[in-house]
Amino acid sequence: MPEQAPRLPAGLHRRDFLKFAGATLTLLVSPVGQAATSVLGVRVWPARDYTRVTLECQQSIGFSQMILKDPDRLVVDLEGIEFNSILQNLPDKISATDPYIKLIRAGRFKPGVVRLVIELKTEIQPQVFALKPVGEYGYRLVMDLYPTVADDPLLALLEKLDTAPISQKTPQKSPGSDEMMRMVTIVLDPGHGGEDPGAIGRGGSHEKNVTLQVARRLKAKIDAEPNMRSMLTRDGDFFIPLHQRVQKARRVKADLFVSVHADAFIKPTARGSSVFVLSENGASSSAARWLAQRENSADLIGGVNLDVKDPHLARTLLDLSQTATLNDSLKLGRAVLGELGGVNTLHKEHVEQAGFAVLKAPDIPSILIETAFISNPEEERRLNDDAYQEKMADAILRGIKGYLAKNPPLAKSKLVRLD
Repeated sequence: MPEQAPRLPAGLHRRDFLKFAGATLTLLVSPVGQAATSVLGVRVWPARDYTRVTLECQQSIGFSQMILKDPDRLVVDLEGIEFNSILQNLPDKISATDPYIKLIRAGRFKPGVVRLVIELKTEIQPQVFALKPVGEYGYRLVMDLYPTVADDPLLALLEKLDTAPISQKTPQKSPGSDEMMRMVTIVLDPGHGGEDPGAIGRGGSHEKNVTLQVARRLKAKIDAEPNMRSMLTRDGDFFIPLHQRVQKARRVKADLFVSVHADAFIKPTARGSSVFVLSENGASSSAARWLAQRENSADLIGGVNLDVKDPHLARTLLDLSQTATLNDSLKLGRAVLGELGGVNTLHKEHVEQAGFAVLKAPDIPSILIETAFISNPEEERRLNDDAYQEKMADAILRGIKGYLAKNPPLAKSKLVRLD
């Protein structure tokens, strides 16, 4: 009896098979004769910036990809994978509110190959790449779906400003005066997110959730100020590489950059709030060096496509004419640290320094705030308390305002006329 042609998954047309026949395999091609491996889990992280789909596997796998039209879809073939219940239940992983994915399904394409078909709501620029085991994760295949035209964050900020109530962004002035008020742009960076949970407390709290909650509270307070506006590097549970956080701040011409974290240490007795700035000459303490190394490893855990080169970032990190910026960062850090001392014990009475990658914008005063030690059970409970988060946000805002009162930023952003 002649061998039958392999069945195609439901919804996959014969023309797709023909188009795909010449596709080039990329990265991590499975060794010949390797036994089929299993998908252990699937995670989907939808966000306005992009949607990430992660497959965690027992072993490394081979894969190939292609984009098809009419309708738009991304097709990914997985080599050396067995079709199991996790892949069968892929459609259940997609939310109706996902901005990019309409549907995802999988099926046996041919012996030893499983085909994923991701039906799209709009055109995308995919990045598909493999990650080796790190931390709690095994082998991962990551599919990042970026929009073909990214949002302009500065335009979005200006649109929000233009639509804000006049009373919110127009403070009172004395009759007859014609003052100009400088609009200050502050970028808030909730640490970690998505694949990268950050530190995990003994009670199960994830740093990525605490940092987002505090940053959202701080954003609301900043946006209520007449001469301030703010932007979050992430406003949801998704991962952003460290250099992209810096890029976002530079794209909106930020005046200040504030990264929010919740510290962890090997000893559960460690406690207190801290403020860090960049160091050009080594860390101020061994603990600061250890923390910077841990925070900088976020890219490994969150998963970065190392094939994507960023010449803009290279120029940024080589621009070491940032002595003035570093001095301003120290002033901002001291102002914020002084206010945090009224809310929580200070881990150190002075601003610390280390080589944090997220603080390397050469032209933006930048600080990293460790709100408390999530590894300390008592402080973990406080970090999850609404009242404590409010006090923490209030203290950070007071510190920012205190700094700006003594160090008004130079004119480079939109001004608001006080009339």
